[in-house]
Amino acid sequence: MDRLSSSGMLVARVLLSSIFLFSGVKKVFAFSATQGHMAQYGMKMTGLFLVLAILFEVGGGLSVLLGYFPRLGALALLLFLVPATVVFHRDFANPAQVIQFAKNVTIMGGLVAILAAGGGEFALRRGKR
Repeated sequence: MDRLSSSGMLVARVLLSSIFLFSGVKKVFAFSATQGHMAQYGMKMTGLFLVLAILFEVGGGLSVLLGYFPRLGALALLLFLVPATVVFHRDFANPAQVIQFAKNVTIMGGLVAILAAGGGEFALRRGKR
């Protein structure tokens, strides 16, 4: 991968990871409120699923951001994002939920690109990714 492509991949990794890192940290500081929000959607075992969401968002976000096993981080974020999208953004009668659904599908596209291309030259784990 040449320097221009690697620079673009670095920017992509920073931008993609930022939403997950922000969201994961926000969940930590609003744990009870987030649990209540999850329960409104009929979820059971909200404490367990919330801890898992935080781990996936922060762990996967850091992996993608730093380029340390970026494909694994992107896969973890995809595995988190697909069910989260289906559970929380399925009300297509609500225009705001349609936008959130479309945003998540777009983010999935960026994560698939990282799965395909790896982290680029500017990553902590260099070599074949």
